[in-house]
Amino acid sequence: MAELGRVTWPPGPIATDRLLLRLPEARDRAAFVELYTSPDVGTYTGGARPREAVERALPDAPRGRPGHFVIDLDGAMVGIVQLERRDVDYEVSQAAGRVDLGYLLLPQAWRRGYATEACGAVLNWFAGALPGEAVVLTTQAANVPSMRLAARLGFVEVERFEAYGAEQWFGTWTPAATTS
Repeated sequence: MAELGRVTWPPGPIATDRLLLRLPEARDRAAFVELYTSPDVGTYTGGARPREAVERALPDAPRGRPGHFVIDLDGAMVGIVQLERRDVDYEVSQAAGRVDLGYLLLPQAWRRGYATEACGAVLNWFAGALPGEAVVLTTQAANVPSMRLAARLGFVEVERFEAYGAEQWFGTWTPAATTS
């Protein structure tokens, strides 16, 4: 796994109006298992993973990686958001070598604006940490909520392509130029 770049990690928790974006803790393990095994969450991400496999693979205390945040609502994990620089041989060639935004939320946290709030805060942090660097996002075109989120965040469509047996949407976000 490639790193984001030369950024201080962890940046410290990032607080929004309703959420805290933080590193994972041991108390988050059950929520990680639920997230990765949920058939609803897996609808556009290749399906739910088998619970036994997730239980075996997930450490007792999930580890944080540069660019990965737990989305915490009132002291409980409701999802994750991540910025990850993809390897140059990444299967989605459009994202290879670039920083990719990803997020997953538990179904009970859907349709409340948490994804917009968390992703927006992470993009703002990223813009300060690596000024001028673009971020990419790939989602299935059939994933209407994800398409709406991309538009709200300011991602611009670059292309659509076929992968994983479905039409994919690929967009890019560039932080606004700052003036001194």
